[in-house]
Amino acid sequence: MQRAKRIALATLATLVAINIWTGAPLLAVWVGSRVAPESGTSMGAIVLVLVVLVVSVFALAVALTHLNAAYDRLTGRVAATRRVAPWLRSMRAERNTSERRRVRTSAVERLVIVSVVLAVLAFEVWFFFFARYAIPGA
Repeated sequence: MQRAKRIALATLATLVAINIWTGAPLLAVWVGSRVAPESGTSMGAIVLVLVVLVVSVFALAVALTHLNAAYDRLTGRVAATRRVAPWLRSMRAERNTSERRRVRTSAVERLVIVSVVLAVLAFEVWFFFFARYAIPGA
């Protein structure tokens, strides 16, 4: 039963992570298209697209945080008192490897990392191979 819950939480986290890159922008553009006048775009529609994008990405990020916390509770992973991102750590912190060994990257965090890498790769493939007139002078 616990394995099924872990799989369900990981699946939900994957869907939320993917929707941060796909669903939220599509929702924002769709809402903006409903508000935009027939003659073209308006400043109000553009602002609404930005607001919807920010709100939906924030809501999905909060949902992902809660899913990660639920996954950690289910697996018994102990949260560190204060986690500092690796690029913000001082070089003195490199000596403290026992902390890093004890608190490893969770499955949900790995899924988010994979979704970010795939989103960047998909954007690069689209930009360099499929987008027309994307590069000035080309």
